[in-house]
Amino acid sequence: MPTKQVRLADLQAKKRDRTPWAMLTAYDYSTARAFSQAGIEVLLVGDSAANVVYGYPSTQQVSLEEMCFLAAGVVRGAGNSFVIADLPFGTYEASDEAAVSSATEMLRRSGAHAVKIEGGQRMAPRIAALKQAGLVVCAHVGFTPQSVNTLSGFRVQGRGDSGAQALLSDVSAVVEAGADLVVLEMVPADVARQVTERFPIPTVGIGAGPHCDAQVLVWHDMVAFPQDGHRPRFAKQWAQVGADLVGAASAFKREVAEGSFPAEEHSF
Repeated sequence: MPTKQVRLADLQAKKRDRTPWAMLTAYDYSTARAFSQAGIEVLLVGDSAANVVYGYPSTQQVSLEEMCFLAAGVVRGAGNSFVIADLPFGTYEASDEAAVSSATEMLRRSGAHAVKIEGGQRMAPRIAALKQAGLVVCAHVGFTPQSVNTLSGFRVQGRGDSGAQALLSDVSAVVEAGADLVVLEMVPADVARQVTERFPIPTVGIGAGPHCDAQVLVWHDMVAFPQDGHRPRFAKQWAQVGADLVGAASAFKREVAEGSFPAEEHSF
């Protein structure tokens, strides 16, 4: 577990020192505690909760109310880890005022340290407004799941000269607007390397190769939970939690049916 509260300045120092750091999604108190105990520097309350917690078919359906409840639980379990909370689709796009209102409600209700919003040049005014309000902001460029329909599905962004230039322009815009960090999702590794070397803010890769300052994964992808879920190409599995959980539940059911649980040692 981090021995002191992780702060933005610590993440910026790691970039200067070229010390990679880790981010994982978290959606509840117990998981946040486990990841903090493992030393994970940053926890992301991602809108991927729409899929893995609430069972919605897309991230566009989760609400601010639902995200606030999850983020509050994560903060209570996060220990000294830095916590970033996603602003969900529809809560910040309409105006600077809407963005500031949603972000301040999220931080007030949850205690998270920062918010994340998706989009490059088009979201630069929102980032500037959030910074003017005194908030820590993580930008998110490349593949942006909330815009999956506009992007015609799950496609790598930044390929080819024109694609790379568009992505670099997006990053330049969010940096100029004041973003403190930037997530690069499904971006060619060489482009992510250019971004990491060219811009002063920490870069967090997800499907963006090994050259980013940090790496993030949805924790369900990291441990194969559920066991039959889809795994993106960029996600490695370090455990088989889905299979273990099914096995444990099956064993519980069998022993209850057989009458072997609870045994004498489990009774008063």
